[in-house]
Amino acid sequence: MRHLNYHIYLTLIPETLVISMLNPEEFAAYYAIGERGKSSGQVLFVEIDPAFRHPFFQIDQGIARCVPTADGQPKSSVYVAIYRVLEHLPLAAMGTLYYVARDGRSLGVSKVPALNNEEGLHLYFELAPTRPAVVSSLGPLDYTNLMMGRPGGFQGIPAIAFAELRLGRLAEDPDQGSADDLPYENLPHLRNCLQEVKTKDISSKMFDLSGGQILTFRMVKNGVFVGNSTEGLYLYPLPSMSELRQNNYDWWRSINT
Repeated sequence: MRHLNYHIYLTLIPETLVISMLNPEEFAAYYAIGERGKSSGQVLFVEIDPAFRHPFFQIDQGIARCVPTADGQPKSSVYVAIYRVLEHLPLAAMGTLYYVARDGRSLGVSKVPALNNEEGLHLYFELAPTRPAVVSSLGPLDYTNLMMGRPGGFQGIPAIAFAELRLGRLAEDPDQGSADDLPYENLPHLRNCLQEVKTKDISSKMFDLSGGQILTFRMVKNGVFVGNSTEGLYLYPLPSMSELRQNNYDWWRSINT
């Protein structure tokens, strides 16, 4: 088998399918920092099986355009799709997910089946195909079923990617629980939304329509979930902050400075 000089990546901030000659560590630095060395923000991307093909994507055409630049440098990115990407990617084709800090340092993790349907209150940050932040009394498995329209009542989505974020003491006591360590904007509104799903006959409520100021890796509770209607739900687990500090100090420091 000939050596492949390209990689296929699913990016989740934003949702795109990209062909690149850069390996994951190089792509992480390029995507987070850019060619001119200016920080652009956190990045999440998944390496896709290079043998993956689907009629929705013009992957071979993208590979044909993924050639070195005029000065001999590897091609950083060729965009194959910027719309409806996740729903056409089987979970079986998804490899390592990389959590990339603002300085380009990356932490790669493998997916595992999502089995824990923890009760209580939750804050979900949807990554694809939509981007709201939602509070819910449903665990990750039940929340995924809700978003996919199961049980019925509305037309759901065929696939989803989201992160669960920490709520601290607000998860038990939305009204009086301490929120001193939570960086979320509009905390009174967050408390109100949590109280509604706790006391009223609703399971989920949007907290932030855009979600733009919500996601920060140090606030991720357990990781990034990816699921679809046929293969179920998987988790790309993010280790605890104490584990990261001990075992991946440089990356931990990057997301805490």
